[in-house]
Amino acid sequence: MILAAETEPQKKRRPPIGQRIKSRRKALHLTLQELAERSGLSKPFLSQAERDLTTPSLMSMLRLAKALDVEVAYFMEIPQAKDVVRRADAPQAIVVDSPVTYFDLASSLPDRKLDIVLMRIPPGHAFPVDTRNGEHFRYVLEGELHAQAGDIHTVLKAGDSMHFDARAPHTVENRTEREAVLLYVGTPSVLQRGA
Repeated sequence: MILAAETEPQKKRRPPIGQRIKSRRKALHLTLQELAERSGLSKPFLSQAERDLTTPSLMSMLRLAKALDVEVAYFMEIPQAKDVVRRADAPQAIVVDSPVTYFDLASSLPDRKLDIVLMRIPPGHAFPVDTRNGEHFRYVLEGELHAQAGDIHTVLKAGDSMHFDARAPHTVENRTEREAVLLYVGTPSVLQRGA
């Protein structure tokens, strides 16, 4: 299975939204009741939000930002360009003991929900049959693969794709004499780092 990626050290994650709300409220010496009055949000809702039992909507965050005298970005983790762009000249190889070469094309968004992986599959390689919760998408960029998803058995050639519920038994196999290049997208993420 895909184990670890060669990555630059992850930046420190910001505290949860609730902790940020509470920290800012206390810095302003406000009680929950005073914050409720300033923001127009209920005291019970704010109490739950500070304990991360509920997540404020964008509209609630706008009201909180105004009441706490901060920008709305104070509550959000908005990735910077360096975090969301993968450059062709700096592929993110995934280190795994396999004849298949893997490259992680997804960004390092916190709590990412999907994996996007480029696979170079050598001739004769067959993946074991697998099942898991989530969805899988396969797109063949080069070569040809024999694919299975549940009762569907087919040959995928360059430009062909397949999208399916990953709870169905599935596999791919390169039965040709040429390397095949496959773009895989799947949920949930099994490569998520820094969680």
